[in-house]
Amino acid sequence: MSKLTLYGIPNCNQVKSARDWLEQHGFDYAFHDYKKQGVPLERLNDWIQQSGLEKVVNRKGTTWRTLDDAQRQQCETLQGAMNVLQNNASLIKRPILENTAHQLLCVGFDAHEYSQQLK
Repeated sequence: MSKLTLYGIPNCNQVKSARDWLEQHGFDYAFHDYKKQGVPLERLNDWIQQSGLEKVVNRKGTTWRTLDDAQRQQCETLQGAMNVLQNNASLIKRPILENTAHQLLCVGFDAHEYSQQLK
């Protein structure tokens, strides 16, 4: 399998769990840190197109609660969500694991899903 990329924030517990799982199962991956490297606009658009806004936008975290009503409303459309997510990477559900060569995309960490997708 070609290289996997795991997107997220290093201190996120779900990201840590995903990294541990990948390492324990011998998968080679690159880590893309939103805080240091930003959010790749093309990737973000693809994630939303493939998985939908409801799955990609993290409405349960602290960052969501700090948004004003106008920003939350923006997250209801593709273009609005793209703008808000670009400026607030912590709003993106974490982690996102992908391998574009094999059209693999996992949003959030679920050990069973990883096992199924990475066989």
